[in-house]
Amino acid sequence: MRSKFWLIKALVAVFFFGPIAQVIAAPAKDAKLTVLYDAFGKEGALEKDWGYAALIEVDGKRILFDTGNNGDILKKNAAAKNVDLSKLDFVVMSHRHGDHMGGLAYVLSLNPKVKIYAPKEGFGVYGGDLPSSFYPKDTSLPPEQRYFDGKPAETLHFGSAWPGADFKLIDKDAEIAPGIHVIAQVSDKKGTLELRELSLAINTPNGVIIVVGCSHSGVENIVAAATKINPKIQFVGGGFHLIQGQAEELSKVITALRDTYKVAYIAPGHCTGELTFTALKKAFGDHYLYAGLGSVFVLGEKVKNLSTAGTAALDWEDFHDLRHHLARSDDAEHIQLAAGIDPHDHHHDHHH
Repeated sequence: MRSKFWLIKALVAVFFFGPIAQVIAAPAKDAKLTVLYDAFGKEGALEKDWGYAALIEVDGKRILFDTGNNGDILKKNAAAKNVDLSKLDFVVMSHRHGDHMGGLAYVLSLNPKVKIYAPKEGFGVYGGDLPSSFYPKDTSLPPEQRYFDGKPAETLHFGSAWPGADFKLIDKDAEIAPGIHVIAQVSDKKGTLELRELSLAINTPNGVIIVVGCSHSGVENIVAAATKINPKIQFVGGGFHLIQGQAEELSKVITALRDTYKVAYIAPGHCTGELTFTALKKAFGDHYLYAGLGSVFVLGEKVKNLSTAGTAALDWEDFHDLRHHLARSDDAEHIQLAAGIDPHDHHHDHHH
């Protein structure tokens, strides 16, 4: 009789308290993102520079995503936004380009033991390792002409550019904290072929919040991977690497983000490109968010920019001047058409 009683208690716990425990373990409803490094913005107390860094606060955790191009500028901008970088739970480094990791030495001066998630590469700047089988052996050579006298360790470990730093190297998608994921992808694009990159994906009750560094593998591919965590994508912010504004690629990306994956809010910055800002603004309308340096977002059921920098990358009053800028690009008409802008509609300037 006693065993039946305990069995009933166990079943009650599973069916009633199990779902409650899952709700409690879920990330907080609202997250906060502060742009600490970029080359455009309106806040005069912050210094613009080419690069990217953002602080994400969610579920009691403080995550620094990338560190910008220069430690002194990161320090200045963090102070201007009252952001204390000495208190971080962990850092995510998107990739090995200098404009994303230039401020890491400054961060480590404040947090020498902070855990840093970075992409794993065989001989990467963040460290790495390879099986010693990566090179062919010639047993006919005398020991002094063979690596490690012909007796290498099974795995060879390589140092990082920041000795002593606590790097956790990632080569596949992983959940690094409850509801907080990193998406690992490899670029197949000309110029960055085989470059490994991490993006941050935070699962919330409102959908996935995605923060990208440069999207070298394609922002649409990063979003596609995030839908495996949760099919609803609430927010995508950071660098989209569309700075050249090529019409065919831009049209493909807009279609994927808006129509295929139905991204609710978009906040492009860094290497997205000025022409692409314009096209995305037209495509997403009120769900396009200005993400200049110093922008502060509350990422809840509705995403809001709390900064004083405004709500649009370009005011529609400035569209006439922009049209003349676009006219200097050979591909401008195609870019505008890809975004749904009629380049021959001279009344569009005042439509909004």
